[in-house]
This record gives sequence, structure tokens and C-alpha cells, in this order.
Amino acid sequence: MVLSGKRILIVIGGGIAAYKVLELIRRLQDEGAGVRAVMSRNAHHFVTPLSVSAITGETVPSDLFDPADEQALGHISLSRESDLIVVAPATANFLAKMAHGLANDLASAVLLASDTPVLAAPAMNPRMWSHPATQRNVAQLIADGVQFFGPEEGEMAEPGEAGLGRMAEPAEIVSAIAMHFASRPPGSEGPLAGLSALVTSGPTQEPIDPVRYIANRSSGRQGHAIAEALARAGADVTLVSGPVEIAPPPGVRTQPVATAHEMQAAVEAALPADIAIMAAAVADWRAEAGTQKIKKSEAGPPTLTLVENPDILAALAKHRQRPRLLVGFAAETEDLVANAKAKLARKGCDWIVANDVSPAAGVMGGTRNRVHLITAKGVEGWPDMAKSEVATRLVDRIAAHFK
Repeated sequence: MVLSGKRILIVIGGGIAAYKVLELIRRLQDEGAGVRAVMSRNAHHFVTPLSVSAITGETVPSDLFDPADEQALGHISLSRESDLIVVAPATANFLAKMAHGLANDLASAVLLASDTPVLAAPAMNPRMWSHPATQRNVAQLIADGVQFFGPEEGEMAEPGEAGLGRMAEPAEIVSAIAMHFASRPPGSEGPLAGLSALVTSGPTQEPIDPVRYIANRSSGRQGHAIAEALARAGADVTLVSGPVEIAPPPGVRTQPVATAHEMQAAVEAALPADIAIMAAAVADWRAEAGTQKIKKSEAGPPTLTLVENPDILAALAKHRQRPRLLVGFAAETEDLVANAKAKLARKGCDWIVANDVSPAAGVMGGTRNRVHLITAKGVEGWPDMAKSEVATRLVDRIAAHFK
């Protein structure tokens, strides 16, 4: 097991999602990891030190000025005796403290006193997550090397509140932790060292007027996970991303775009590349956008004239700087394999990753995926797994291709 013998310190933040940490600890132990925990002051409102201690089998310190613990420099030893620190739930307040180097309790002091890798699992109200202050803090922490997993879309603890802010489920966090240990740090020597990779991710937004647009549904989670996995395998990665609400992956150059034309230009600017994975959900059509907001009128809804957008994947297949391996995505709601095979032939790419995006599949916006890899050699059906695991498996196949 990847986690066997690994020492993991969990910093429990003060949010309602703290109850999930008990299951997270148990799952990590089932994978062979040794787990210790430290609690922020506010975490005591949601879980007790006794319950955490009962599962870890270790005392759970929470007082920065505890004479017995600090006699032996407790917060220093806690921070340095671990292979990974996991902050869960990472609340808006705790992320702000991390980003600004505050250390006014044991939990924050542990992080400031450590150079151990940190993975944060955010959990907060959707408006708190999208607030510019939180996004600035997240960007700073990413620049500092903190890895993020989540948040997810879903219902909040507050009645009637829903959106991007739920902490990832324990099983998904365990998968992210396993991926951390199974992969090399970005930029290090790996199976794809010396190769360049280009990834597109997220949706495009095609304006109708200054306030409305046409778009495909896409969270960007799968494309971002692929970009991160490529970087961990040693590739030099450029990510061209449409508008998403998730943080850019570490170790990757990210170029934000909005429209299909902007994405096409960014893709061409990123060439040459050895590997290209076109995971973005590019809108097939755009409207002839007006400069003023379209008003309601008694004449009824306006007539929109749609124009076909550039086919970025097909154009890349014919480009004079065509990547050595070109991978497309096929999001289908019916006849998955047949439609994906037809797309492979029509677009001129080397591989197609096909997934079922019908409402029953629950892929859009979620953290799991079930795909088929279609190549000239045939069809591989992969089991349901976390999107991070899909990314790792795809990168393993790419590494094998370039051996």
C-alpha cells in the first residue's frame, strides 16, 4: 500500500465538516498510515479531543502553552515528525492565518514551524470560498507550495445554502494523499521528464450580450487533475483553462481564457508540445454578441444567430506543430463507445477519453469519473474512480507510450 508506514499529521479546523475527519483518520489507518492530530481552538465546538484520541490512539494536543507538551518543544516536534500535514477542514479563517503566517494557537504554530508538505481540504460557505479575500489567500498558499483538494459542489449545513464549498469526502482525500506519495514533486525527474505537455480544461463562455453567455457545463476538475499529474511525472506543463472555481494546480503554468477563440489562440501560443490533452468543454457555437444588454420586449424572445466555433482538437491534429501524442475527450449522453470511436476518426487525434455525462452519471461538477480509453488498439473500460485517479492512470499510460 502506498500509505503504509507514512506519518500523517491532521490539523483539524473549526468547521462543521470536522466530523468527517474521524472517518478520514480511520481510512488512513486502514491504508497503513500512522496518524496524529492537532485541533484548532474552534474545532472543539464540533469534535472532542477524546473522540479523536480514541481513534488515533494518541493524545490530541491543542494548547500552545501546555507546560508538559512545550517542555519538549511540542509544536516543533509535531510539525517535523510527519511526512505530510493535512488541514481538514481548512476553513476560510484558517486559510487566512496560513497565508499570513499567523501562529496564535497550536494548530497554526505547527504549520508555521514546519517545512513538511501540506495538503488542505477547504470547507466553507460558497460565498466565503468565492470571496476575493479567500481567493487571494488560496493563490498565495498555492504559490507557497500548499496543495489543495476540493472544495466540492453540494448542500451546505445552513438550510437552503448550496454551491462550491463542501469539504471533499474522506475517501477522496485519501486518494489525493495517496497520489501525493505515489507521484514525484512537480519539476522533479520522472517518467515524462524532458517532455512538454499542453492541457485544456474547463468550459468556454461565449457572450450573447455584456451580461449573458452560452457555455458548456464543466468544473475543470478532470483537466486540472491531468495537468497536475503530468507535472508530477516530470513534464513541463501548460494549462489553458476556461473560467472555473477551482485553484490552478501547483507546478503548472496556467493561462486563463474565456472564449473558444481565446482558447485556440492560447493553445497555438503554447506550441510546440510533445503531449496535448484537450479536456476542455469548448462551446460548439457562439452568438453574434451585442454591445448592449438585450431587453425584454412585447415582441417576445430575441432570435439568436449562432456561428460555429473553431474546432481546436481537429485543428491541432492538422497543425504543422502537431503534438506527438494528441488526446481528445468525448462527453456523451448516449452510445458512448460508438460515438467516441467516430470522434477519434473524425478529429484525427491519437486517443479519446470518453465519459458518460448524462444526468444519471453524476460526472458534471463531481469528483469521480468513469471513462473509456479509446485508441487504435481498442477500447479500455476503466472502473469508477476519483478524477485524480483517472488522471494518474492516464499519465501512466502516456508514460508507457513514450518509453
